[in-house]
Amino acid sequence: MKQVLPFQIAKPEDKNLIVQEDYVPVFYNQLHQHEEIQISLILEGEGSLFAGDSITHFQTNDIFVLGSKLPHVFISEEKDQQLSKMISVFFKMDSLGSNFFQLAELKYISPLFAASLAGFKIENPSIELLEKLKNMPVYRPMESVIVFLQLLKELQEHTKSQLSSIIYDKKINKHEGERMREVFEYSMQNYTRDINLDEISRHAAMTKNAFCRYFKKHTNKTYITFLNELRIAHACKLLIQKKEMPIAEISEKSGFVNISNFNRIFRASKDCTPRNFRKQNSIV
Repeated sequence: MKQVLPFQIAKPEDKNLIVQEDYVPVFYNQLHQHEEIQISLILEGEGSLFAGDSITHFQTNDIFVLGSKLPHVFISEEKDQQLSKMISVFFKMDSLGSNFFQLAELKYISPLFAASLAGFKIENPSIELLEKLKNMPVYRPMESVIVFLQLLKELQEHTKSQLSSIIYDKKINKHEGERMREVFEYSMQNYTRDINLDEISRHAAMTKNAFCRYFKKHTNKTYITFLNELRIAHACKLLIQKKEMPIAEISEKSGFVNISNFNRIFRASKDCTPRNFRKQNSIV
């Protein structure tokens, strides 16, 4: 059964904080949105997170915060005999009471909620933060509330990287969500080869002009820009993980026709050359 926008988080009757554990071959491959704010820790696996108009690579120990109504989908890479594991905490602004987060004592974490609207990734999460999230499923109800508040404080204090450049304040209907999901999935499966606008428009059952307008409306970017972002994200992963792989081979495996085009687009996206990116991200 396909899950499309909007998506309902199952809420136990006796709990206001929802803690969910996902141990699956691959994470969700359906674009969706929900009213709850989502805090997710990747325990195992890697892949791509689509959030709003952004594409971000995820891997073990990454923490993401996704705000209410922000369309998103985690698409993990399938690997033999490896599960993708994630722990998520879902909550609404009234989960602990209609005016709870308006208390003067909690004003310190107000910027966290504002930042969540566009989604963000936590940079260099502390061991304490990781442990709190890992243990959320085993806390007793009262303990979970106390740790949850500590968790929000630590999230506020950490450095963040914004995900989406646009904020979604309305629900996307089922038809639009289904069509965007199909476009994302097809692109993820085929971005390492040439995909032209005629091909992706046919897949979306639209004329080329109508598709271009539709895609720009919902992502704030052209399809070609989106496709190149997918390819650059894949190239970045290869540059970090495959130290001995020549850059020309990485360019080819990432779907670029020639290395000069790859270098130009990479530099525009990352503000450095592929070679310098590899040096900057080398682990000694």
